[in-house]
Amino acid sequence: MKIKAIIKVLLALAMVSASSTTVFAQGKSKSLVVYFSRADENYSVGNISEGNTAILAKMIAQKTGADIFEIVPEKPYPKAYKACTEVAKDEQAKSARPSYKGEVDTSGYDTIYIGYPIWWGDLPMVVYTFLEKHDLSGKTLVPFCTHEGSGLSGTDASIKRLYKNVTLKKALVMRGNVAQNNRKDAETQIATWLK
Repeated sequence: MKIKAIIKVLLALAMVSASSTTVFAQGKSKSLVVYFSRADENYSVGNISEGNTAILAKMIAQKTGADIFEIVPEKPYPKAYKACTEVAKDEQAKSARPSYKGEVDTSGYDTIYIGYPIWWGDLPMVVYTFLEKHDLSGKTLVPFCTHEGSGLSGTDASIKRLYKNVTLKKALVMRGNVAQNNRKDAETQIATWLK
């Protein structure tokens, strides 16, 4: 009986890794980590295979036992840093709402951790797409972000404006360079923030 259960879990994980979106153990936790992150060429850390915010998202999910969902844009952002910043700036100027792949049902979660990099002093527009698509009223929202000098940039207030009836917890704000290059320090900061 245990072998059948293990096989089911392995098959489920294989199906998840084969998809372009990441949702682990959806519905088994009361907490969900939702995040957008970008790898490739990044400011201050060079070419990376895993985005700074993704690193934090996975650490938070592991430490809290939360389920996890990655916001993956339908149209990938350019790999080159400068080209990506130009697209991001254009999206922001147009208040664009880029579509993303996959979906997650947020209705069964009490606490939702929302992770993103700071782009031009704001949330990436694809994160607004996700937030505006879901009614998170009545939930506890916990922002976390990576940046390279701009800090939180008031993005917690932007999230709060979208929903009248949420409990907004203190955001985790971390330099991408720390998340990428000093995992031990990142884990310590996350553990302190989660207390």
